[in-house]
Amino acid sequence: MLVVFMSLTGQTRKFVKKLGWPSLEITLDNAFIEVDEPFIFVAPTYDKEATDLIADFLETGQNTDYLKGFAGSGNLNFNHLYCFTAKDYARDYKVPLLHLFEFQGMDPDVERLKKEVEKLG
Repeated sequence: MLVVFMSLTGQTRKFVKKLGWPSLEITLDNAFIEVDEPFIFVAPTYDKEATDLIADFLETGQNTDYLKGFAGSGNLNFNHLYCFTAKDYARDYKVPLLHLFEFQGMDPDVERLKKEVEKLG
């Protein structure tokens, strides 16, 4: 499964690398790229203005047709705001929220997300 992600501090990038799957990092330079295969999106947690690239990417071409789910990186210290970016996008695009993890995640987080993706088929 392709993993599309955004990473401002490198934490999300480190997690995605641990998955060992093909990946695409969304940046200002490629936010409007089109994909033609199923993917999950791994999102960091920041204010909406900082993550507008996610919406830009999803709304490009037929990208939403290939979106299978969201995972989120965050910090539990933010209580109810923990991973709100991934939660909001999963709700708005009506796809599963596959897993939430802190910072760059740990090995159990990697395994848990892999199992959730396997369930998608």
